[in-house]
Amino acid sequence: MDATGDLVAAWDVAPYEDWLRGRADETRRAYVGDLVAFAQWMSRSGVTGPAEVDRLHLRRYLASLGTRRLARATMARKAAALRCYFAWSLRRGRIPADPARSLRAPTGKGRLPRVLSGAEIAALLDHRDGTPLEQRDLAVLELLYAAGLRVSELCGLDRAGFDGRARTVTVLGKGGKERRVPIHDRAADALRVWLEGGRAAMAGPQEAVFVNQRGGRLGPRDVRRILDRRAVSPTHPHAMRHTFATHLLDGGADLRVVQELLGHASLATTQIYTHVSKERLRAVYEGTHPRA
Repeated sequence: MDATGDLVAAWDVAPYEDWLRGRADETRRAYVGDLVAFAQWMSRSGVTGPAEVDRLHLRRYLASLGTRRLARATMARKAAALRCYFAWSLRRGRIPADPARSLRAPTGKGRLPRVLSGAEIAALLDHRDGTPLEQRDLAVLELLYAAGLRVSELCGLDRAGFDGRARTVTVLGKGGKERRVPIHDRAADALRVWLEGGRAAMAGPQEAVFVNQRGGRLGPRDVRRILDRRAVSPTHPHAMRHTFATHLLDGGADLRVVQELLGHASLATTQIYTHVSKERLRAVYEGTHPRA
């Protein structure tokens, strides 16, 4: 067994991954990746398994991650992944006590979401392309900006979820909650052109709205590649969701309306966008006021 195989066995990675199968695929992959990264970091200190880990190890690890300027949400997820793993290990009798109980990521200002400018949005969307692939890409980008969808929601969208007459899409969000979101005419037209034209030229599940060139549903990496081809600067797919929310608030939308459109269970989650809007307002003020 090689070093990687030894590490996977010593930290019970495979049974832990099996136990996580009841969670969303993205969460499972992230938690397993976070565990493996932690185990590799601990191995450099001579720690070979979970029973040797104490709370100080965990705090030092999170502090080391803090030097990489990771987003606050990423740090919080990594702490949650470690809490989950050590709680599971305790229940299985692999460790005598849980060193990650009540573990929290270091607090800090965190990074505000990136928001695309009007010019950047125009560069992405001001295309009227003819090939099936170009029709698909335009429909993807129009829908991300028009509805503020999570990438997983866009990739999981079925034909039955698009109502062209009412100009709405119905998606399955976090926790299996269904959400119906309005879209504007240009997004509805782009979807209609794709579904009535280019979609038939590409193989894939018949019920799926978006498919890739390999004959499967469009995936998050495929969406990232679409943005890489079209964006004038590096743009993560989630930035389209941030931009959707911020532009609505900048235009005077009520915070609770934006919460509903985004599918947030808590208003506190939506409130980060008010901070983004304030940052944008300050940037405009300082760039335009004669005495700023």
